[in-house]
Amino acid sequence: MGKGGQIVAVLQLGGEFTTDADGNMSYSGGEAHAMLVKSDWTFIAFKHEISSTLNNLKVDQFLFKYFLPRNNRTLISISNDKDLRRMVEFHSESETTYIYVIKKVDSRALSVDADSGTPVDEPAGVPTTPDGSKRQKVCAAWKDVITGVGQVFEGPKDFRDALHKYAIAHKFHYRFIKNDASRVTAECTGEDCPWRIHASKCPAKNNFMIKKISESHTCETETVKSHRLASQRWVASVIKEKLRDSPNYRPRDIAKDLQQEYGLCLNYSQAWRGRTIAQRELYSSHEEACIQLPLFCERIKDTNPGSVATVVTMEDSKFCFFVAFNASLHGFEHGCRPLLFLDAVSPKPNNKWKLLTATSVDGEGDVFPVAFTVVDAENRENWHWFLEQLKSSLSASRAITFISNGESGLWDEVPLVFPDSHHGYCMDFLIEEFKMQLDDAWTEEVRDALVELLKKAIYSCTVDEFDQHMEQIKVESEKLAEWLLEIKPERWSDAHFKGSRYGQYSCNISNTIVEWMPSRYELSVVQLVDTIRCKLMEMMYTRRESSNEWAGVLTPAANHKLQEELSKAHSLNVTPSESDGDGNLFKVCDDSVNLVNMDMCDCTCRKWHVSGLPCMHAMAVFERTGQYAYDYCVKYFTTESYRLTYAMSINPIPDAVLPSTAITDPSQSPATYAFPLRTRRRVGRPKEKPADPRITVKRGVRCSRCKGYGHNKATCKIPISGEALPSSELALSEAVPSSELALSEAVPSAELPLSEALPSAELSISETLPSAELSLADVHS
Repeated sequence: MGKGGQIVAVLQLGGEFTTDADGNMSYSGGEAHAMLVKSDWTFIAFKHEISSTLNNLKVDQFLFKYFLPRNNRTLISISNDKDLRRMVEFHSESETTYIYVIKKVDSRALSVDADSGTPVDEPAGVPTTPDGSKRQKVCAAWKDVITGVGQVFEGPKDFRDALHKYAIAHKFHYRFIKNDASRVTAECTGEDCPWRIHASKCPAKNNFMIKKISESHTCETETVKSHRLASQRWVASVIKEKLRDSPNYRPRDIAKDLQQEYGLCLNYSQAWRGRTIAQRELYSSHEEACIQLPLFCERIKDTNPGSVATVVTMEDSKFCFFVAFNASLHGFEHGCRPLLFLDAVSPKPNNKWKLLTATSVDGEGDVFPVAFTVVDAENRENWHWFLEQLKSSLSASRAITFISNGESGLWDEVPLVFPDSHHGYCMDFLIEEFKMQLDDAWTEEVRDALVELLKKAIYSCTVDEFDQHMEQIKVESEKLAEWLLEIKPERWSDAHFKGSRYGQYSCNISNTIVEWMPSRYELSVVQLVDTIRCKLMEMMYTRRESSNEWAGVLTPAANHKLQEELSKAHSLNVTPSESDGDGNLFKVCDDSVNLVNMDMCDCTCRKWHVSGLPCMHAMAVFERTGQYAYDYCVKYFTTESYRLTYAMSINPIPDAVLPSTAITDPSQSPATYAFPLRTRRRVGRPKEKPADPRITVKRGVRCSRCKGYGHNKATCKIPISGEALPSSELALSEAVPSSELALSEAVPSAELPLSEALPSAELSISETLPSAELSLADVHS
């Protein structure tokens, strides 16, 4: 970065862009002014400086854009503090940075007068192609968003987003063959096109990697109807920033701009639905912060006295929401060790929020959430605000050891807010970073051996042990050894770390919170926080009840570690030190001689000091002197401290999610009620029958003879009233009425004389009942 953390910027105003055949953009004309841009400026200060430099220009009517170093194809926007810092960081090595001040133009003004043929004011940011057309292809940079096998993404969602952009840029459609959290396989829908791509999760690095991809398409890309690629969510993500600047952005203009910029054809309804989703994402969170969250804060304080709940709204529809329940604060200050893990969690599927968490561990080594805050992104400003709120919530004035990955400015922010604290690396993060430094040419055995050497260096309690393991790493690779020394061993090795981790090097709070969240439904901020509250309430009750059954002085996990050290102490030789007159200093011999100081609760092996539990040398001294080992353990491992950790309960919050009728002012009805979240239908057949089945229950069968249910006359087994008849007579008695009916119906309808109708009837009866010896006269009688 330039001298004093600033860069030299050249403001370009009033010119126009042109694009050559390779897609490179150049700026010509207009006027230029020079100014300094400092790294600690806010976006508001940046705009104020531009306004003063350009003779009090009304900057609210302009956009600010710049090119990345060695990239003149894509203009990058500056719209907030984060964008400004990124620009300064990107151009820290550049001598001059060009910032283009472009006037905002309503998209409705991009039309041409049909009568005169004269174009209306063109936007300054749309480049001109050599053939004179004004069609900006923003998606040209997306052609290389997928590079090939080995490309890594953070997760399946990022890979699907990249695949979508790649399909838009190359004008082809695709369908998913496999699409889940562990693998994604897609193929081109073109006829006989062999293009196919497959990506899956890598267990070692916990990321998503492309494993297979076809190199070319055989389908005709010119005939693709690309409007199918413009999903509602994608349209919303594209137009969100424009909608923020122009709230009256019409669907017709949205469709026109997407056609010009991306080559996608949308109808009015698609553009309208995309704008609706973008409006909900832009304004519903801000409305919730302004209306629901302050009320929710009051409910938290009323139902859980002593709790801290604070919400701060900012510009650009952003806010910070801090929560620390009184039961969590009490448990940390009275029962937990002074150790806090700082981590940022993405509570899926709510990927638009980030949870900044401060988590401790109890006497069993299980996670104990202390405080958390909901923010839009993990950055330095949000971490600073969270740490300040955390400090004001804690009443005990004791030195705290923080463990984190050190990203987003945490190495600077933690000592700034907590000056007396210690800050170290999370072991899991350090090991993953170490694996990224390993050479791919090494065999799997060598890589595993180096990882084990790193773990031994982390767990080394003395400087001699640390140096020994570092020398072994240096033998394999001097580059790795130098990298480990550059990240400061006093932040990760027990031999140099000044804080107290008590044998706890990492925390899996991320996995815990992800397991707490529903996997298929998006939650509002209030629902998100209330879900965490319910899980915390259940966790504290369960652990409190289980600890009531413990009879030992130490927790089961701590007692197990102590018994392991005791089993190692049986073969050790203990002798009193001659230089000690009080009888509290002992020599313990194994492979080396270690001095155990009973008054200081310390041993020269330093394991007692690092873990908080007596080492095997101290256990050997206790066994010889008959002293009680539990008296020399740190209090955080005792059952009493564990019960103090969970002594208080988190109370329920009735009506956490307020209905729309709870808003007293109708004009302040939050947008969250106007735009309910849509959820996808679950895969497979519904597990429960619908409340109103579409197929009604059939009417029961009823016998016409006996009037019973469950059968008809043909299957009726009840005999006719009177004496039971033989089967032949029964058949005759049933057949006669039918023959009479047939005869009586046949004669009138055909209007035949009885003499013509009788022979047929006689023939029918005589054939049907030959054994009954029935005559026609009997039938008439």
